[in-house]
Amino acid sequence: MEIPEDYLLESYNYDLPEDQIAQEPADRRDGSRLLVLDRTTNTTTVSTFSDLLDHLPDNALLVANNSRVIPARVFGTKPTGGRVEFLLLTPLPLIQSREKDGWTTATVEGLLRASKTPKPGTTITFTDTFCLVAGTAGEFGRWQVELQWKGDLTELFTELGHLPLPPYIKRPDCEADRERYQTTYANVDKTGSVAAPTAGLHFTPEIRGKIQDKGIEWAEVTLYVGYGTFSPVRAKDIRDHQMHSEYIEVPDSTTAAILKAKAEGRPVIAVGTTSARTLEGMVRESGKIGPFQGETTIFISPGYEFKVIDGILTNFHLPESSLIIMISALAGRKTILSAYEHALKNGFRFFSYGDAMLII
Repeated sequence: MEIPEDYLLESYNYDLPEDQIAQEPADRRDGSRLLVLDRTTNTTTVSTFSDLLDHLPDNALLVANNSRVIPARVFGTKPTGGRVEFLLLTPLPLIQSREKDGWTTATVEGLLRASKTPKPGTTITFTDTFCLVAGTAGEFGRWQVELQWKGDLTELFTELGHLPLPPYIKRPDCEADRERYQTTYANVDKTGSVAAPTAGLHFTPEIRGKIQDKGIEWAEVTLYVGYGTFSPVRAKDIRDHQMHSEYIEVPDSTTAAILKAKAEGRPVIAVGTTSARTLEGMVRESGKIGPFQGETTIFISPGYEFKVIDGILTNFHLPESSLIIMISALAGRKTILSAYEHALKNGFRFFSYGDAMLII
């Protein structure tokens, strides 16, 4: 049976010149450009992020992901002296630890990279109080490993680690990334993401203040971003794709704000795809708009009926990714591909450190 176009993975492909993949953030957070897609009038407008308020509905509720990125990439050595890079893939709050001979241990998933692949059972040493033992190798470079440490794991990664910039950023991380690859509203108590919720990177405290002054509400959720955000869709028929599991938290205050906005007919706009998955995942897993803590494997694709969000502020996404598929479910695949073509012709910068798009 022929697969309908909207379900064909190749239908979400587009040509992206290498030089339009942002390698550095804009000079200022709000200096990014903004493409506004209005679904009511079917128009696209080129603007700047600093003018976001000119395009947001006056009575909107914005919902953002307040998770904080941990420097999840660390470098250690094998017993032979060979250098090994380890990138933690398991979000920190999902790590289940146990005590063993004065050490804390936990089985986690990560990427191991070395000139010669470590054998299972090899110990990789980071410091005298932090190491791992290679376990089972999986698909696409993933490993199950046992972390062993003394003290606080978050502090160890913070002191030793490098920010896990996405693979399409072809440079090492630098000190400036510690600030710019983190939202200004990231909550220290929500530290544990191994990738940034990048739609929020454009916000400054000043823009947040203007939003408040205009009467636009702001609420927060937490999704601990894992490597699965970058995990490609490999199924030819996207209906066969199995989404990775993600841990989400929706507090009382946010659900109260959403229910109030819904009752008053005001639009709920997600800041980023992680916030959208959190809100829609909440309903999928619990059956209602209400406080929630737990995991979701929601995969949003064309045909999905949105239960919470009415619009989204997002960055531009990789071809054939679950993220471009999600926003196509909201605005229509052809509409999104047309908007992307418009953005490319107008020199927009793509992906994590790139420009933004508002779909209303």
